[in-house]
Amino acid sequence: MSEPQHNDTDYAFSAVPASERKGFWSMLLILLGFTIFSASMWTGAKLAEGLDLRGFLLAVGIGGAILGAYTGALGYIGAKTGLNFDLLCHRAFGPKGSYLPSAMISLTQIGWTGVGFAMFAYPIQKLFLPDAGPMALWGMIIAIGVATTLSTYYGVKGLEIVSWISVPLIAVLGCYAMGKAIHEGGGMVAIFDKSTGGLSLLAAVGMVIGSFVSGGTATPNFVRFARPNAAIWTTVIAFFLGNTLMFFFGGVAGAYTGKDDIFFVMAAMGLTIPAILVLGANIWTTNDVALYTGSLGLSNLTKAQKRPMVLVAGALATVFALWLYNNFCNWLTLLNATLPPVGAILVLDYFRHKDHYAENGSAGRQINWGSVVGVIGGATAGNLVHWGIPAITAMAIAAVCYLATDILLPARKA
Repeated sequence: MSEPQHNDTDYAFSAVPASERKGFWSMLLILLGFTIFSASMWTGAKLAEGLDLRGFLLAVGIGGAILGAYTGALGYIGAKTGLNFDLLCHRAFGPKGSYLPSAMISLTQIGWTGVGFAMFAYPIQKLFLPDAGPMALWGMIIAIGVATTLSTYYGVKGLEIVSWISVPLIAVLGCYAMGKAIHEGGGMVAIFDKSTGGLSLLAAVGMVIGSFVSGGTATPNFVRFARPNAAIWTTVIAFFLGNTLMFFFGGVAGAYTGKDDIFFVMAAMGLTIPAILVLGANIWTTNDVALYTGSLGLSNLTKAQKRPMVLVAGALATVFALWLYNNFCNWLTLLNATLPPVGAILVLDYFRHKDHYAENGSAGRQINWGSVVGVIGGATAGNLVHWGIPAITAMAIAAVCYLATDILLPARKA
């Protein structure tokens, strides 16, 4: 397989060499900075609106375990091969077949970036410029978009430093908000008794998975920098711990205040200024990583260098920021059913065809139709079948389609 020969400082077109691998603590901080995302706190507040305490704990536990297993498997493959998501898709889907998952992950990561832009700009405008028109809101979104895009353009090597700052800050703020809500609200049970009870457990588990399944599918982009023996535990701990903490921070404080936007949850508890600082730092960190993933996907699609694709991804996220913000739950449902089949097929294909993932390995054909059919079938079932957990349904159908086609078609040569 021939790859473009660019100044590949981010290893967009090659495996990460052993000399560039990081240890457990460095990777844990990077991944926590990615997973401790304010949108998960928002999801936690939504869960608390529709579940009692028992339902909330079950949804977070079941969804978190599924997400941890999913990301752990992908993290292991990324670290073992040193390949990013798009290069893994070259092996599993074929060079041309990889355009499908690359387009999917690019759109979703760019979408999350847009949500982040609006999540920060909208409450700031409402708090400080409540009578200003839409131009003021758009001005802030554009300013945030430009700043984040520029920081991603010049690389994400500073991500670990930013994570050392943002992760402790949001952990302290979240624990304080949760502790204050429990103390003033008469305990956890009393707080969750305010729930409307309008959310089923299966729907809630789906929201937990959907809250970060996009980032989870892109796990190899970051865990490829980890040493293989630390990869699984680093990934599972980061995704399970980071997301769980965010759900609890947002859920407990949200149930206490009766609000579902995490900024206004904190503002109602007298934490407005700290919330601005911490949410800004946290969203910036996560959006840097999301734009990085989106630009890698666009590079695979266009064969262009990553830096110009960062500019394209940042522009798209900025333009669609408000639409994404206003359709957040619908976006989660779409992600929940569409992306898990990609990760499931990467895992299956790696263990069925390990020789394809060796150095200088290839898919054996330009399009691996088993993988393509699996993703289409899984995503379709996940969106149209309205029983069970959409992500599990999607992965199961994708696995069946992939395995049946992979077994029936002639053997692929590495």
